[in-house]
Amino acid sequence: MKKVVLMGLMIMLLSACQQNGHRVSINDQSYAIELADTDQSREMGLMFRQQMEDDTGMLFIFPDTKIRAFWMKNTLIPLDILYFDQHRKLVSISENTPPCKNTTTRCPNYPSAKPAKYVLEINAGLSQKYGYKAGDELIIELKK
Repeated sequence: MKKVVLMGLMIMLLSACQQNGHRVSINDQSYAIELADTDQSREMGLMFRQQMEDDTGMLFIFPDTKIRAFWMKNTLIPLDILYFDQHRKLVSISENTPPCKNTTTRCPNYPSAKPAKYVLEINAGLSQKYGYKAGDELIIELKK
């Protein structure tokens, strides 16, 4: 019971972070984003979320640029995972990445095709809907 309550509190706190005014845009599409810029927030990611609005997402910011591999353990919704290099150019997309519901073996990894510094997670299908492609620029607007 304590674990469920703690998990609920964590989800509420993370959802509240969405009201921080941070935004990103690709081409003409804009997203209100939560930041994952610490080891702890990057590890938690979008775990245990049951839904996410189409105009929201999570932006992972890393201190360096290298091949990134994401997995979907405890992630309940399918996602598009967009990888951007240090110049904020789209280098690869993992489209319609399925949740990992397997609890007995390790979940698969979804690596970037090229080194990435930024990773944006949005609802599955939006990359195709908006026609995102390699070279598209990620514009980041962080509020202080």
